[in-house]
Amino acid sequence: MSHASPLQFPCEFPIKAFGLDNGGFTQLVAEIARRHAPGLDDEAVTSRPSKGGKYLSVTLLIQAENQAQLDAIYRDLSACAEVVMAL
Repeated sequence: MSHASPLQFPCEFPIKAFGLDNGGFTQLVAEIARRHAPGLDDEAVTSRPSKGGKYLSVTLLIQAENQAQLDAIYRDLSACAEVVMAL
């Protein structure tokens, strides 16, 4: 039995990923998302350091086509060792 998503597709959908600020984390997160959302613009990728500066929060605003696409992005982000958490 499949559950209907409360989202209406296509839609803009924000995805956040948190990880260590190693200098390449923002680019890594964007590359993972682009596997499933190749149209992701650089302007749709923002990052912010944590208060202590150790971690980085990266927000992607993607044009989501369907739930399977979002699931695939979260699956790949969660599988990435550098990503501490994806929301």
